[in-house]
Amino acid sequence: MRERIVFIGGGNMASAIIDGLLARGRERADFLVVEPFEPARASLLARGLACQASAGPEIADAALCVLATKPQALHDACGQVRAHLSAPATVVSIAAGVSLASLSQWLGGHARIVRAMPNTPAKVGLGMTGLYATASCGAAQRAQVDALFAAVGECIWVDTEAMLDAVTAVTGSGPGYVFHFMAALEQAARELGFGAVDARRLSVAAVRGAAELAAGGDP
Repeated sequence: MRERIVFIGGGNMASAIIDGLLARGRERADFLVVEPFEPARASLLARGLACQASAGPEIADAALCVLATKPQALHDACGQVRAHLSAPATVVSIAAGVSLASLSQWLGGHARIVRAMPNTPAKVGLGMTGLYATASCGAAQRAQVDALFAAVGECIWVDTEAMLDAVTAVTGSGPGYVFHFMAALEQAARELGFGAVDARRLSVAAVRGAAELAAGGDP
């Protein structure tokens, strides 16, 4: 029997993960998305995904429940989920700054919870996600979560919850610094006589090529 995955929130990161899993052979019927924002919900429905405005009994058979709301909406989302969540389900939160202790409390003492810190390159399948789990998550639950985030790039498990802040500092903020560097390269190229399109191409090629060299151990 295939695992059912519920997403609480259907924004950019949830959509990226779903797209990545679909590309790896999962079926649309494997997913349920809870999205209160009507235009976003209509867009998800148009893609053939099951989508509803609020969490209800339909989430009770979920093997994975991914909390993909904004941090300020997470408390209310957990209030909806806790009444229907099954004890064996693994809950994954991608909300920054919300501790496992708070999540467990808001979910009525639920034990199997993983905090995940993905970054924006996940949208193109090249993300890096930091992960930390409660002690109740064993090898099987970790494998579930590995498969979830492998669909959008790489993942790394950290030894303490506090290390997730370090992951956020490096891979969460890192792309922003790279974009600033690329903008400087583009500006330099334009000052040397290149047009905007070619300056952009040169900048992107330099960073992409350097990243591939670094990934291969060179330099």
